Amino acid sequence: MIPLYGRAVETGKRTPLLSDPRAVEIIESIDYDFTRMKAFKGGARGAVLRTAMFDVWVKQFLAEHPGGTVVEIGTGLNTRFERLDNSTVTWIDLDLPDVIELRRRFFTDTDRRRMLPGSVLDPSWVPPVQASPGPYLFVAEAVLLYFTPDQVNEVFRLLAANFPGALLALDTGGQVMANGVNRNDVMRDMGTRMTWICEDPSELEHLGARLLESRTFAEPQPELRARMPLRFRALSVVMRALFRRVVRTYRLNLFRLTDGA
Repeated sequence: MIPLYGRAVETGKRTPLLSDPRAVEIIESIDYDFTRMKAFKGGARGAVLRTAMFDVWVKQFLAEHPGGTVVEIGTGLNTRFERLDNSTVTWIDLDLPDVIELRRRFFTDTDRRRMLPGSVLDPSWVPPVQASPGPYLFVAEAVLLYFTPDQVNEVFRLLAANFPGALLALDTGGQVMANGVNRNDVMRDMGTRMTWICEDPSELEHLGARLLESRTFAEPQPELRARMPLRFRALSVVMRALFRRVVRTYRLNLFRLTDGA
């Protein structure tokens, strides 16, 4: 709900970092008290920046592999397909059954876009994805942070064993970030707790992946920074200057899956 709210609010800005009319439509139609999100304004803005950075990697993948397959792990109410569809990509949204049931109120399957109910930890989703055209890009935005370390290891090994050579984009957070998230009133009221701590994303390479790129909010991709509204540029500079330790504890990462070893 926080990312959805953030994208809807950002869309209403005079110079938005990203435009998401579908998020606005959902916000206006869904039965949910979004007034509580106003107290999490900074977190919602951070979610927008995070989404925009993940969008860059998806755009780069589609530029190189326009007929490939993108898999959103823990898709929630994300609208990335609506924002980035190139008319040739195959897109799979994977999430728990109750979330997919909610998604079906706002989205429908097509010949290129499909919603799969189930946990990423249940390998039954693997064959339907393997039946889609490669190469593959898996996106896990703000998902694995809330898994246990053993569950994260299982996800990596499952992906590496079944999709060697695929790309995997995910975010990681250290203890400083976890402390902040777990103390936040909004997150605590939602029963959300960050349980996976990763101080150095390169440590994950032993799970069958090679780290290609790792960025903080203070280091967005050049193509994104070039079009960032002033408020986001200022935020990036301030964070880099005054909150270096906090900024470095949260990273957005792009991996290449190698093998199941």
